[in-house]
Amino acid sequence: MLFLRDYGDTEVGGFGIGTRDDLLFVEDIQLVKQVCSWAHVAFDDESVADFFDRQVDAERRPEQFARIWVHTHPGDCPRPSMTDEETFGRVFGRSDWAVMFILACEGQSYARLRFNVGPCAEVEIPVGVDYLRPFGASEPDAWEQEYLTNVHAAQPVRSMAAELEPALASPFEEKPTNSWYESWFDYAADEEDAEELIV
Repeated sequence: MLFLRDYGDTEVGGFGIGTRDDLLFVEDIQLVKQVCSWAHVAFDDESVADFFDRQVDAERRPEQFARIWVHTHPGDCPRPSMTDEETFGRVFGRSDWAVMFILACEGQSYARLRFNVGPCAEVEIPVGVDYLRPFGASEPDAWEQEYLTNVHAAQPVRSMAAELEPALASPFEEKPTNSWYESWFDYAADEEDAEELIV
């Protein structure tokens, strides 16, 4: 997660893969194709479906690969945004349980476990690294390739506001430049009344 958080300037999201015997122990993180900005991640639906198929082919159960949503915040606040809350409810609200995990810059993190059945409850849970369990070696080249394959920054939207003519002319101009000015006289009793209204 640290590598993914620090590699680019955008948010990055993915799925935490839990072990069979401890669903909250994340042994791997998988990315899917996504378009990201500084404050938003949009997963590609087809890529998510392909990811689910691969996990089922690997004989994993959905509670191992489709319940823990991980993502980064490029800022230093790990608290969920309104968009995060809406996404968590919309996407994970039908599963028995789900976790939203956020890793922000400077190492701050946030994790919340939500139960969507029974009495329904939410609780923040601690985050840590279990160094007693074996784990694979660091693979920055593979991580970089996964990042470059899946994470695409959203293209900035250019505003056309500078190219538009203002709706009202500046009060400092002698005559308005807008076409409505000429037809204004049609609505007044005579030109003198109209001139008084404009001035």
